[in-house]
Amino acid sequence: MATETENKPVVAGEEEKKVEAPAVEAAAAAAPAAADKPAEAAAAAGGGDTAADKKPEEKADAAPAAGGEGGDGATSSDAAAAPAKKEKEMKPTVHKANFEKDVVYLYQFTRTPMLPSISPFCLKVETWLRLAGLKYENIDHKLKLRSKKGQLPFVEVNGEEIADSTIIMQELATRYDKDLDAALTQEQRNIAHAMISMLENHLVWVVLSWRSKNTEQMLKGYKINLQHALGSRLPNALLNFFFKFQFSRKCFQGAKKVKAQGLGVHKPEEIEEFGRKDLKVLSELLADKPFFFGDEPTTLDCVAFSVLAQIHFILDEVKYGLKEFMQENCPNLVGHVSRIKERCFPDWEDICTKLDLNAHIPKPEPETKENKEGADTEKTAEQDKNESEKELEKDNSNEKSEKKEEPEKVVEENKEKEEAAAK
Repeated sequence: MATETENKPVVAGEEEKKVEAPAVEAAAAAAPAAADKPAEAAAAAGGGDTAADKKPEEKADAAPAAGGEGGDGATSSDAAAAPAKKEKEMKPTVHKANFEKDVVYLYQFTRTPMLPSISPFCLKVETWLRLAGLKYENIDHKLKLRSKKGQLPFVEVNGEEIADSTIIMQELATRYDKDLDAALTQEQRNIAHAMISMLENHLVWVVLSWRSKNTEQMLKGYKINLQHALGSRLPNALLNFFFKFQFSRKCFQGAKKVKAQGLGVHKPEEIEEFGRKDLKVLSELLADKPFFFGDEPTTLDCVAFSVLAQIHFILDEVKYGLKEFMQENCPNLVGHVSRIKERCFPDWEDICTKLDLNAHIPKPEPETKENKEGADTEKTAEQDKNESEKELEKDNSNEKSEKKEEPEKVVEENKEKEEAAAK
């Protein structure tokens, strides 16, 4: 499951297709309604009007109406309706219709038993949201949704979509005054920018190169359960086969992307050496500091953690050269990953064992459980009451017996005294 579904290089002609995609989708949606109106269907599919197919008289009639003002074909109601219709069409649509104000709804990859996300970009956004202290909720979409830019992650907040991890963080930082880099000097900001570029535009591709060429090792290394990830009922063996030969190639095109980026033309050992140099640079910058610029984490720490976690949290049974190099030669980077994990993900174990997207949100007790507990409580109270009544009855019975026996005892004693006196 390649993770870099954003910031991908655009092959010639691909950008134009992206721009046309929404129009094609809209045409597909409009096709059933316009099936009996060829002219309207053609307009929807082509994204423009059909004036070229009309008769001259129809063109003349249509032109003033299109102009909006001063035309015989346009009425005042038409003029008023045009802006309203345009405004309605421009209204943004979001997947989370019943959203809560100022809650950030995050669309990302599903969990794995090794780390919260195998996408460094998704993990970066979630780590930043936790450091910034913003209220957020993950949406479980089983990898079926993408942003309007075709990316994961993306967020929705107050009915608006924001895509691309970097833009998400910048936009939310501005809106809610959560700039993690506020205390940095200009020189430190420049260093951070250069390091983030190295991480996201080079080291990430080194990791992706390994994943695209070692699909089975990747699935094993992150303990990925494709049934859970894709929300499928098909056997995992079949899904793994499908993933290896179809999913990674068609949906994410991992190897193709790496080659297009330029890194994929090199030998695996050469690519790994590039990654080692990146890790060494990061290690020297961090030195013995807890975080890259001191005692508090910044944006660079978020990005570094999200990428380094992809290397560090791979099953030990799976041999990965970069992980071994980082452990042996860059122990301070291992410490950095641990610090961010402890600070931002206290629920890490719950995330990885339960694969819960929202382990950070307190769960209400199930209603059935509450009713059962209530019934048990009532039952216990009733039992206690019955036992108390039984004990009380027993005490009363014993008391009556004692009272009944007491006169008989007195009579017997008097009788014995009289007999003794007669003797």
